[in-house]
Amino acid sequence: MPGIYLGALLVSFAGVAVLDARFRLVFASAPIRTVATTLIAVGFFLLWDAAGILNEIFLKGDSQLFIGIDLAPDLPLEEPIFLAFLCYLSLVIWSAIMRALNRRSEAKEQS
Repeated sequence: MPGIYLGALLVSFAGVAVLDARFRLVFASAPIRTVATTLIAVGFFLLWDAAGILNEIFLKGDSQLFIGIDLAPDLPLEEPIFLAFLCYLSLVIWSAIMRALNRRSEAKEQS
């Protein structure tokens, strides 16, 4: 079934965005910085992918789950969306961990 992987990525992206909005972790507190960081990281990883594809390290393979649109040889449409999801998820997790550590530190200082 073509598009299942893209659908799963988008649903997962939406889930992380809901958590981010609910706890005001990264996008709500710094939207420009969040978008810039995500775009820079995606650009870096796309360059990394390009180097791997040129050296025949990364290959697309055959899967019925891809939508079937390639941005370049061995670079499916889903790849930059996956990279954006991965980078955004990393920012959200980092922010959540830092918030928990800060609260823990503040609680120790108060006691």
